[in-house]
Amino acid sequence: MITKPSRAAARIKRHYRIRNKVSGTAQCPRLAVFRSNKHMYAQLIDDTVGNTIAAASTVESDIASKLEATSNIDAAKAVGEAIAKKDIEKGINEVVFDRGGYVYHGKVKALADAAREAGLQF
Repeated sequence: MITKPSRAAARIKRHYRIRNKVSGTAQCPRLAVFRSNKHMYAQLIDDTVGNTIAAASTVESDIASKLEATSNIDAAKAVGEAIAKKDIEKGINEVVFDRGGYVYHGKVKALADAAREAGLQF
């Protein structure tokens, strides 16, 4: 009998495959996206030294207070705008997008589009 791997295991496998090709530097950090059932998270990571440059999520009170729900497309757009604003304040305009093994649809796409509209290039 053929057994199918779980969706979470398949996502992690895709994420490792992506991470073999995508790496961030201090001038062009990696924009890593994580999506849970309740929240959206985005981090700017410098992989050469392993530091998180900036982070934004719907857990933060200033973002969550403006939203009705923290797990929908509007929440993803708010996180994308917030991470782009933090990145531009640090003088970085270009990033490498890491979708974290998620399909580039819905919330992940909304976060990426909002970050692009706010001034990030990727």
